[in-house]
Amino acid sequence: MAGLRLGPLLRYVDHTCGTTATVWVEADRPCTVTVRCADGASGSAPTFAVTGHHYALVVVAGLTPGTTTAYEVLIGDRCVWPPADSPFPPSTITAPTPAGEASPDPLRVAFGSCRWAAPPGGGSPFAPGSPLRPPGDDPIGPDALDALASRLAADPAAVRPDVLLLLGDQIYADETSEATRRRIARRRDPKEPPGAEVADYEEYTHLYDESWRDPEVRWLLSTVPSCMIFDDHDVVDDWNTSESWQADMRATSWWHERIVSGLMSYWVYQHLGNLSPAELDADPLYAQIRSVPDGTETLRRFAATADADPSGVRWSYRRDFGRVRVLVVDSRAARVLGEQNRAMLDPGEARWVREAALDAPGSYDHLLIGTSLPWLLPPLIHDAEAWDAALCRGARGGPDGRWARFGEKLRRAADLEHWAAFPESFQELTELVREAGGGPGAPATVCVLSGDVHHAYVAEPRWAEEGPASRVFQLTCSPVHNSIPALMRMGFRFGWSGAGRWLGSLLARHGRCAGPPVRWRRTGGPWFGNQLMTLTLNGRSARLELVRARKTGKSAEAGAAAARTGATGTAAGATGATGESGGTAASADGVRLETIMERSLTEGS
Repeated sequence: MAGLRLGPLLRYVDHTCGTTATVWVEADRPCTVTVRCADGASGSAPTFAVTGHHYALVVVAGLTPGTTTAYEVLIGDRCVWPPADSPFPPSTITAPTPAGEASPDPLRVAFGSCRWAAPPGGGSPFAPGSPLRPPGDDPIGPDALDALASRLAADPAAVRPDVLLLLGDQIYADETSEATRRRIARRRDPKEPPGAEVADYEEYTHLYDESWRDPEVRWLLSTVPSCMIFDDHDVVDDWNTSESWQADMRATSWWHERIVSGLMSYWVYQHLGNLSPAELDADPLYAQIRSVPDGTETLRRFAATADADPSGVRWSYRRDFGRVRVLVVDSRAARVLGEQNRAMLDPGEARWVREAALDAPGSYDHLLIGTSLPWLLPPLIHDAEAWDAALCRGARGGPDGRWARFGEKLRRAADLEHWAAFPESFQELTELVREAGGGPGAPATVCVLSGDVHHAYVAEPRWAEEGPASRVFQLTCSPVHNSIPALMRMGFRFGWSGAGRWLGSLLARHGRCAGPPVRWRRTGGPWFGNQLMTLTLNGRSARLELVRARKTGKSAEAGAAAARTGATGTAAGATGATGESGGTAASADGVRLETIMERSLTEGS
């Protein structure tokens, strides 16, 4: 009898007509998966197979715009979600009111990056089969997604994000938990490369199990739509830093299997859910894999080709949420790494991003550009990366000189590979932001949303010449669940200081670097901790909130008991404009979200 191995994840929810959504699941054997909503909307899909794993992406049709409905997942005629003993409210799908039909509700976009599923030095983040995790056992602090799930489950009136944008490092292929290391040791000799890091597709599936089977996160992802993009740790730290880095990795015995498996698993677990039903229907790879008993070899060939020639694959994507346009940009796999023509995006990718940003000017009030790596860094770090790129290119002593060799060593050791390390791409992105924010019909805001750097801040640019009419912001938020050494905290703070700017200018002068077309200042932060940012976009207004996960003294057991007595409804009994069952689930692991900052981004513009 088939069962549910992982999921469900609510992924794409249509904001044009408000009638369709997609739900991703992994089953434990071949089957047909049905998603059935309390309001009558439904969808079914047979599973497709990759390396003995079975997945389905179910398109749910017939949703009623402007309502929220609970749903359940069936395999055959057996309900496999929600679990009968779930301490959480029913999972729901909210179908938005299409723009133009009525006054649309505000759009809330929550975002962050860098979520390590397991506490460092500990075992699995939860005991298999156990619905709740004991409080206070995590040395890097509570998980912000756990805290968000606790808030939403405990309070039926809590405002939910309309979409959760996860900007990279959803998994850590190179920093595994004790539980994953034990699994690896049972499969192969961990003394052989790549050691305790994941080696193949099967080991990648364990990472997703570990991350998404967390009970709070599993429920959260079943009821809040999500968009995702990879960053380096989804494959390996500093993935695609430079041409010489890539050559060194390709010379190892294990890299080919790692990168192929990483891209295969990303396609299955993350990429497919980013696509609309129409895009899925038009995707020949998706059609081919679903047409055969086992799509492993087809997907392997695709992933190997994507690594060998990134220009033939597009991981970036566009989502329109009414009058909010979201562009999520691949700033890892699409890089051009030759020192004399380095680019964050290959020409085709850069052209697609530009066309998507500038398409139909005046048709959107806010443009959000999601890129895992910040566009605007602390000025010292920006100048250091530009200086290092100049050294590696041969600005001092030529491309084979000692300065170039020093620059490459420094680039790898200090992770100098953000937009600033690709100077021409930084200029192009800056010009795109200026152009998108200018002219008739300019949006109220252009916001670049990023993560990666394990802290949060707000920065605002100023153009030397005529700048855009829109308010422009760099909004950086990470980690969701990770840490940062005290020395690095000091470094980031110093990077914004006057002394840091002065030191950066000396480095730029030494590297003979051209000055950037903008200057910028920090207008919020830096903030440290496990955190999330949320943008609330209402017409042409925009508000930003930063929340941080905090431990509470509340008993997890008491919370679970309260949840079980009040939230045992199923899809059949919870539908309508709110979709709440009337029950609550108190904090599952003794955590809460504390508001650190809240401000308007548009007042006074």
